Amino acid sequence: MQSTNRLVTGFVTHVLGEIMPIVNRCAAEVLGTFWLVFGGCGSAVLAAAFPDVGIGLLGVAFAFGLTVMTMACAIGHISGCHLNPAVSIGLWVGGRFKAADLVPYIISQVIGAVLGAFMLYLIASGKSGFELSAGFASNGYGEHSPGGYSLGAALLSEVVLTFMFLMIILGATDRRAPAGFAPIAIGLGLTLIHLIGIPVDNLSVNPARSTGPALFVGGWALAQLWAFWVAPIAGAALAGVTYRWLGEDDPS
Repeated sequence: MQSTNRLVTGFVTHVLGEIMPIVNRCAAEVLGTFWLVFGGCGSAVLAAAFPDVGIGLLGVAFAFGLTVMTMACAIGHISGCHLNPAVSIGLWVGGRFKAADLVPYIISQVIGAVLGAFMLYLIASGKSGFELSAGFASNGYGEHSPGGYSLGAALLSEVVLTFMFLMIILGATDRRAPAGFAPIAIGLGLTLIHLIGIPVDNLSVNPARSTGPALFVGGWALAQLWAFWVAPIAGAALAGVTYRWLGEDDPS
């Protein structure tokens, strides 16, 4: 009887030991992605064009970079601070992340993004005259592109910019990279690619970030959402393959 109890206790302890870490990490991803969408998209919706003292494109770009930088310090040691399905997939392709954790991470990131967009909606809709049709920081191409850029231009920019973002992440978190600087490099990298990409399609490089606002805008935003899943994932996967080759300890 005691032997059976020990076996049961050992099994339960093992199962909990396997489940709890992924639960904690996924909860951290929900929190971090919430902050990215609420902080980044919130700066675009609430502050970018605020009368006389709006932060503009530069401010929005920095806001996105700051959300990642701050969360990297806050939860990086818990979940790795991916906050982005494309990042998780790119890290998996690059041999830095387990395939078994991909689906839980991606689900958590989408949940966090939707919660961030929902909180932003509750605040933004408290102002008279607020309309979701204005875009709500959704990503778009063609007539919904800030600069009128085509679908082809949006796809190409998302692939290239996500590729470079993942190369920064993979390089900055390499065990051979200078310790302690990864959050700064990644945060500033995200700032830079926003400065490039916002005029094209409001910049995604993150399918979860695109999904949150699109669910509230509906219509055209949902119809164009596929592009902001396909292109960032393609760019991230390409970066994973490239860095795996480029960053080999002994390429010979």
